[in-house]
Amino acid sequence: MVQAENPDGDSIGSALALEEILGYMGKEVSLHCSVAIPKYLRYIAGWDRISTDFDLSADIAIIVDANSRVLMGRTLDAPEVLSFFEKHPVIVIDHHVDVESDLPFEFESVIGNGAATAIEVYKLCTEFGWAINTAAATNLFISIQSDSLGLTTENVTAETFRICGELIDLGANPAEIESARRELMKKSPEILEYKGRLLQRVEYHLDGRLALIHIPWEEIEEYSDKYNPTMLVLDEMRLVNDVQVAIGIKTYPDGKLTGKLRANIPVCDAISGYFGGGGHPYAAGFRIYENYDEFLPGLIQAVDKVLKERE
Repeated sequence: MVQAENPDGDSIGSALALEEILGYMGKEVSLHCSVAIPKYLRYIAGWDRISTDFDLSADIAIIVDANSRVLMGRTLDAPEVLSFFEKHPVIVIDHHVDVESDLPFEFESVIGNGAATAIEVYKLCTEFGWAINTAAATNLFISIQSDSLGLTTENVTAETFRICGELIDLGANPAEIESARRELMKKSPEILEYKGRLLQRVEYHLDGRLALIHIPWEEIEEYSDKYNPTMLVLDEMRLVNDVQVAIGIKTYPDGKLTGKLRANIPVCDAISGYFGGGGHPYAAGFRIYENYDEFLPGLIQAVDKVLKERE
């Protein structure tokens, strides 16, 4: 079970749910993500079973919540893993219907337009009569809640609410899930003080429509093991008057820049697409190798273009 290198609540929840569902059917499932699961997502029970190692002894690969090469760069950079995908059956389960896949191997796809990949997993269970136990129901519920920003995005439908209701009937407990999430969101005084310093560094561009924070490697190295610096401030940035798009940029010693986007209007996927990234209209990301100071004008220009196209 394979996730992208920018795991989120939907990818983790969908992978763990499928582990439960297929395991109940007698299948042995290993879980892979090329990066360590971010701490803010570790309220999801079972996250620690997800390994950076790729099980080359498997018979089949199922990729969840990813349909493009850039989202799986680290995994596919390993020649033996790429060879595995080329020589074994691969299934992609996703909900990014507007993303044209450039994966360098053949695969069967299960791609819908629901609010989360978990919706497609649930539909597969319904279609084939696969049992959903309490753990799987909980993980599917977490996935849907996470990717729909608490059932508030434009792709949430009455069907989304009905599926969530059925998952609650199957054992998902929203109160317990939220309690676990809030417990993990607690911060040390040191992190709260750092958050204050980050907020003072937020830059505003395009007449206040774009809020931007830059996280240098030194701060990533010092703080990321305690709390993801970008996630400390991104939502607050998005909720400032006049801001339509909030972006956090991290810089790494190898010259890599990673961007995480949140928005109040559905433009994140369009912006990240300019830089080979992907995601959802309200949340997306990208990875690029470029000097930050040289990259910044192009980023601002791309945001400006997308915002003007929407006017």
